[in-house]
Amino acid sequence: MSSGASTVPAQCPKVAIAQRSVFPGTPEHVGRVRQWLRANLGTCPAVDDAILLASELVTNALEHSTSGRGGSFTVVVYHRSADMRVEITDQGGPWVPGDASDGLHGRGLVIVGTVARAWGITGDDSGRTVWFELDCR
Repeated sequence: MSSGASTVPAQCPKVAIAQRSVFPGTPEHVGRVRQWLRANLGTCPAVDDAILLASELVTNALEHSTSGRGGSFTVVVYHRSADMRVEITDQGGPWVPGDASDGLHGRGLVIVGTVARAWGITGDDSGRTVWFELDCR
């Protein structure tokens, strides 16, 4: 049964756009990335998922790379009408898996893998890019 109310279509771009920003590698910039993504993704239906996943990946970059020890990291978003890709690039360094035994850590990539349509990691100790893709529906 229809309520008679019209639905407002999602506001995703008709033409693909790409935005890039470099952030200092400090914890307060996790929140700034959230704000930046919200401003760049607007009313896209997947904005909340993108913010959640980017927050996890930025936190990983700060905890597990040189970016979080006086460096910086880069966030790139490719936003199209039907989907988006977000990339977080850190400054590398030796990567040591976190200790998940305390029940508080070690779940970020599991969340990314569960929510994202696709995701992956490229790079090495000189710098890594972790990316994810989401449908905009």
